[in-house]
Amino acid sequence: MKILPVLLLCLPFAAHAEWGQFDHEFEQDKPWTEVAAQLPPYPKAENLVEFNVSSATRNRHFVDTASISVGEDKVVRYSVVIEAAGGARNVSFEGMRCETRERRLYAYGHPDGTWSKARSAGWEPIKLRSLLSYHKALFEDHFCPSGINVQTAGEAVRSLRRGAR
Repeated sequence: MKILPVLLLCLPFAAHAEWGQFDHEFEQDKPWTEVAAQLPPYPKAENLVEFNVSSATRNRHFVDTASISVGEDKVVRYSVVIEAAGGARNVSFEGMRCETRERRLYAYGHPDGTWSKARSAGWEPIKLRSLLSYHKALFEDHFCPSGINVQTAGEAVRSLRRGAR
């Protein structure tokens, strides 16, 4: 008889533990869904911040700080500008998932300030072993340091500015 009150006192704790396990399992089973990406305005020179990729490349790499966003889906979206040593310029709007180490190309920029949708816009793994990968530099140094997603666009901008030379 003395054991019954003790067991009754433990019942709420056991129920809470079971409910907590249910929440955890529910969240893990929930499939990830991407929110629709909105094209940003075309990059302006005053918003570009240069970032270092590697001494192995002569290209210059910039992110348009006005284009950076962190969605509810935890995708960091940004516009990147690459200037080749010969003068060519490439502009693209991309996304990065820190959790899965993936990137996605949404659109290409044109010299007249317009965007065109990328034809193959699926998620691809980031090549973390390549010295020439600007995705690797953005992933490791700015958007996903230590594999942890930046929480806000402001946090990403501060990281880029700290690394600017």
